[in-house]
Amino acid sequence: MLQTCCRPFGRCFGKRGGDNLLWHLDLKPHASGDYSFAVVQANSSLEDQAQVFTSPFATYVGVYDGHGGPEASRFINNRLFSHLHKFVSEQGGLSADVIKKAFNATEEEFFHLVKRSWPARPQLASVGSCCLVGAITDDLLYVANLGDSRAVLGRRVSDGRSHPVVAERLSTDHNVAVEEVRKELEALHPDDSHIVVYTRGVWRIKGIIQVSRSIGDIYLKKPEFSRDPLFHQFGSPIPLKRAVMTAEPSIQVRKIKPQDLFLIFASDGLWEQLTDEAAVEIVYKNPRAGIAKRLVREALNEAAKKREMRYEDIKKIEKGIRRHFHDDITVIVIYLDRHHGSSKVKGNIVDCTSAPVDIYSYYADEAEEPLRPTP
Repeated sequence: MLQTCCRPFGRCFGKRGGDNLLWHLDLKPHASGDYSFAVVQANSSLEDQAQVFTSPFATYVGVYDGHGGPEASRFINNRLFSHLHKFVSEQGGLSADVIKKAFNATEEEFFHLVKRSWPARPQLASVGSCCLVGAITDDLLYVANLGDSRAVLGRRVSDGRSHPVVAERLSTDHNVAVEEVRKELEALHPDDSHIVVYTRGVWRIKGIIQVSRSIGDIYLKKPEFSRDPLFHQFGSPIPLKRAVMTAEPSIQVRKIKPQDLFLIFASDGLWEQLTDEAAVEIVYKNPRAGIAKRLVREALNEAAKKREMRYEDIKKIEKGIRRHFHDDITVIVIYLDRHHGSSKVKGNIVDCTSAPVDIYSYYADEAEEPLRPTP
């Protein structure tokens, strides 16, 4: 049985390096090596959440990038791994089907929470979250994704290339900035010429949202919610004939190979600033301890350069205002040194936003409690 202990980030990691919106965990062991974690807040309420589960036999990683508010990402942080463990136990092991069941159960729970809360909190129907999960067990790596958070592998090559390590993307970006995603939506909605609209400098579904898959965003999945007059206080009615988003994850399964060195799991706040190749190069060339923090700082440096500023200037900007310069950024780096478990690691979940036989959820805003499903 997994239990959840909620703590603010600062109480777990401390606020380091002069930036009071940046938290990090330098290095901890997992079954196949070490991992490092870092997050920097930009929004008024931190909308990113993340967690790492470690045991002698498996390592699970989750990165949940919320939008419209923090409620959906916090809900996933509280529920998804519990569902994952339940289905693993019921079906005798991890599989792509088990992961899909855990995603579907989390989506259904959040949907029922929105229904129960509708009269008092209709705005919950407009809250959603991307959801990226990695799982390592029996030398197999599973990567499941909704939205545009991303998992990238650093892999050693020995074919005479100038770079001894290459980046291999392991997840699919479900974002209509990608032409294939736009074509997929247009094919699914042939009777809707405005399913994807270019507005405010980017492509958006119905002119509203860029990601095509998520947990939550109920008003774009259940048309009756967007038609309800109670919801119209948050915006104009949206003429939907059917759902325009889904919670069906794309899942990749890959055998871990000796040349696979490390994995980077991160919300799109990192990938908006760094290419896959740049992030892999940084991890490969630098010490392990604090490597996730280094990636976050490199991303902030890039964000600063775009505004002709310095990192020292960026880190003085308060949450909320800082969102004009960069997004919330969460990074988890997983090193792959051992592929057969290790007695070095005891059962441990660190919600990096996770520790022994518990899940720890760390939130930046201590006063804000996560939504919990009613039994």
